[in-house]
Amino acid sequence: MKKIIIPFIITLLLFSCKEEKKVVIPEPVEIKEPEPVIAYGFNLDNFTVINDTIKEGESFGVIMDRHRVIYPKINEIATKIKDTFDVRRVRSGRAYTILASKDTLEQAKVFIYKHNRVEATIIDFKDSIISAYKYRKKIKTVEKEIAGEIYSNLSVTMDSLQLKPTLTNTVADIYAWTLDFYRLQRGDKFKLIYEEKFINDTVFVGYGEVKAAVFSHGGEDLYAYKFIADSIKKIPEYYDQDGNMLRRAFLKSPIKFQYRISSRYNLRRRIKLYGNKVRAHKGTDFAARYGTEIMTTASGTVVESARRGGNGNYVKIKHNSTYTTQYLHMKRRNVRVGDYVKQGDIIGWVGMTGNTSGPHVCYRFWKNGRQVDPFREKLPSAEPLAAEIKPTYFEFIKPLKRQLDSIQFPQPEPLSFKEKEILATN
Repeated sequence: MKKIIIPFIITLLLFSCKEEKKVVIPEPVEIKEPEPVIAYGFNLDNFTVINDTIKEGESFGVIMDRHRVIYPKINEIATKIKDTFDVRRVRSGRAYTILASKDTLEQAKVFIYKHNRVEATIIDFKDSIISAYKYRKKIKTVEKEIAGEIYSNLSVTMDSLQLKPTLTNTVADIYAWTLDFYRLQRGDKFKLIYEEKFINDTVFVGYGEVKAAVFSHGGEDLYAYKFIADSIKKIPEYYDQDGNMLRRAFLKSPIKFQYRISSRYNLRRRIKLYGNKVRAHKGTDFAARYGTEIMTTASGTVVESARRGGNGNYVKIKHNSTYTTQYLHMKRRNVRVGDYVKQGDIIGWVGMTGNTSGPHVCYRFWKNGRQVDPFREKLPSAEPLAAEIKPTYFEFIKPLKRQLDSIQFPQPEPLSFKEKEILATN
């Protein structure tokens, strides 16, 4: 009996010493539901989304009819939303989105008319209540810095820095009263603190404000700071480092930039067109490309807008009891007698009408009924900062000045073909 038990016990011990096999039980995997796609305040997963552009000759009614909305319903929509959105004003070339039912019929339920990449009008008629309202995408504003050096003109330099013309125009507007862009020299420099706007952090949708700038020209640093002095009106203006407003009563030129002064005010000028005889030239000729926009240099009322004799197409503006300006040889006029125009408004386009040998605008200037040279007159300035505001202003610009002064200029690069071409023609 003992002989049988002992081998059996040994066998059990051997089996019990063997390593047990571990059974791995996989952890449960959590299956996440896909995030809903939200746009314009709607869950797009609930609709068939149709993106398109309004074609020439298409109307709101035609588009709705194509997307299975019957005409009584179209008329009801147009009538109920007319105070918010006039469906007759939809324009060809504008993008739109239709949210349609998610079935075989794909009937339109929502019409989204896109004014631009940021703003849209949403017409919601999916339920019995019809509504129309404005929608604006969330925009992220990013502060940027840039520094540049003039090699030919401001436009070419800004373009080389990958900056768009709208920012160039803003800079020109800021310095329109204090800087003659025709007289920019190679080596002049500028720095800007400005804003760029983005949708979804990546889609550029334009520029915000230019917070501060400095233009180094002729050995002088011309600073410009955007500041709201009037807490009630809250209208921002640009001031220099001493608190003087950059805006003046009159712009330096009726052409924004890219012009040249081909003839100045000269009472003893000999004019080839009149047989080289001495004939007073009581204006300043700004030569520019045919069709260039002409601005009024100050706000006022149009007292003459006509085509007559050697003046060709011209506009005359009375600014106040002291000053009047006139703009000659226009291709076409953009204002009528009695119109009130604001400084910088477009009143016409450069042409060659009347007695002229090339495209230009002859700019004439009256003071107390007598024609004078505006470049020799001490013209009125806008109001400076009030004394009690100046301490606040000086504290406000301190960090901006430090920031401007710390911006580094990029290392000079070889001139581009475009820049060399412009330099060669100047």
